[in-house]
Amino acid sequence: MILNRQNLYIAFICLISMVLLFLNLPLYVGELSNWVLIYTLIGAILLLNHFNIILPSGNSLSMDSAIYLACIFLFGLNVPLYVLMLSSLAFFLIRFKLEWWKHLFNFANYTIMIITTYYTFTTTGGTVGRIDIANLWPYTISLTVYFILNVIIMWLYFFLVTKQPFGKVFQSLLSKDDLKEAFISYLCTLVLSLVMTIVIHAQPIFGVFLFISLSITLSLAFQKVFSLYKNEETRAQKDFLTGLYNHGYFKQTLDEYIKKSEYEDPFSIALLDLDDFKKYNDFNGHVQGDELLTFFGSFLSEKIKDLPYIAARYGGEEFGIIMPETSQEKAKMFMDKLRKEYNDTPFKGVDILPLRCLSFSSGIAEYEKGTYGASELLARADKALYFAKAEGKNNCQIYKEGRFNHKGPQIKEEIDGLEQQLQIFLSKDIYTYQHSKRVFRYAVDISDQLSLSEDEKRRLILGALIHDIGKLEIPRDIINKKGKLQVHEWEMMKKHVTYGKEILASTKKYDDLLPLVELHHERYDGKGYPYGLKGENIPKLARILCIIDSFDAMTTERPYQKTKTFEEAIEELRKCSGQQFDPAFVEIFIQMVENSYIKTF
Repeated sequence: MILNRQNLYIAFICLISMVLLFLNLPLYVGELSNWVLIYTLIGAILLLNHFNIILPSGNSLSMDSAIYLACIFLFGLNVPLYVLMLSSLAFFLIRFKLEWWKHLFNFANYTIMIITTYYTFTTTGGTVGRIDIANLWPYTISLTVYFILNVIIMWLYFFLVTKQPFGKVFQSLLSKDDLKEAFISYLCTLVLSLVMTIVIHAQPIFGVFLFISLSITLSLAFQKVFSLYKNEETRAQKDFLTGLYNHGYFKQTLDEYIKKSEYEDPFSIALLDLDDFKKYNDFNGHVQGDELLTFFGSFLSEKIKDLPYIAARYGGEEFGIIMPETSQEKAKMFMDKLRKEYNDTPFKGVDILPLRCLSFSSGIAEYEKGTYGASELLARADKALYFAKAEGKNNCQIYKEGRFNHKGPQIKEEIDGLEQQLQIFLSKDIYTYQHSKRVFRYAVDISDQLSLSEDEKRRLILGALIHDIGKLEIPRDIINKKGKLQVHEWEMMKKHVTYGKEILASTKKYDDLLPLVELHHERYDGKGYPYGLKGENIPKLARILCIIDSFDAMTTERPYQKTKTFEEAIEELRKCSGQQFDPAFVEIFIQMVENSYIKTF
């Protein structure tokens, strides 16, 4: 729907054109041959509308202006106005799906240009019906006025549509590329209008035929040249292996988005890195490594084909995505959805990877006013990517300055100390390491949603990070078993809570975390382990951690196995509320997940 000020502007242009048309209404055309010529010219305009000249920018130059100008030079006002009115009526009937006001606005625009150009031509010494090649000034000045009027009328319209500041729109109008294209259009139209004037003056009907033939030939030639140019340009912009855009095009496009972002909707970028690609490449060979890169390029292209996103191979196994009109929160939701789908995609040779499935890590950064160019924005995304790698890979992180500063320096030191202990999992059980990092992240987010004291927040966050430390004592063949555990294996696995308590108790430093480590598998209905505690007999923070731990376990990726989506896991939480989980905290956690992690695309 058009805004009111656009309506007023269109009405104003239409009113001016109607006044000019009334004052110069064509009442006389002359002999029958003139009507034959008029209908021939109308047919030429309708035909040439399908054979425009393609300009270097990709825009097209319509040749109907050359016809109108030639009619002005040869016949004055009557013939071009009749041609305009009848051809506009024909276009209205042919293009019936186009809004009626666009037909009217286009007719009004041409009316103003034709009438004003005619009086400019006669005022500057031009003689209607006589060709004076020795004096080209009337033709040149008339065409200049014709173009200036067209530019001003359309420029004011787009200014009202875009709602950008006047100076910004005016500056874009005077850009080097736009001026160059305007000059090419001006020169082509001038030459074509003079050519048509000469051929029609010599042989009216046959002259129109020659002009149509010349115009179609030029159109086809320009289309061929433009097609070759676009093919070469595309080849220069694309990565030959993945089919995505290359590093240079990505940086150039990002610079363009930053330049215009001050008056546009927010946008985000994401940097992706294929996890453990070097290990995959070394084990399977470079040919198979190239096949994986090619596959990921196709996978990424398929997932963004219906979105206004731009994906590129940033370098090696690293990729980048520009996400217009996308906040960092929406970008993370999209990247998490993409990551989970990639995890569930089988591919040859991934059994040697630590996760035994395809995975990538991603860092996301949203453009903010005051950002110093593409380099600063990319540096932020790169820091987030590094953080995602440090979190155990196969996850997506948003760039946030001073991420844990609000928790104070003491908790940051404690987190760093406990993370050093978790590093042991990297060699024995990377799944548990990543699971602990994700549960820790959920705990950080939910701690701000609950009515907890600062000390409770600290214990929940640290307890989430270290809650599965006891699995270090579980045999590796049980930890990494793909199939269902036997009864004796399951009994051994359940002992990890007791082992965790013993490991943590040996340090004496984190005694206040013992309830979370030992009791996070107790159930609200009393059917959990190790003690079968029930209801509020289970410490509050352990009840909260049980929800977080179970949710991540349900949504954790496993090699070649379909896991629950976030929506399915939420349904399971609600189903087990009051049984396995404390109902006082289930809906709060679900609301946090829905607001921060879930989005339907």
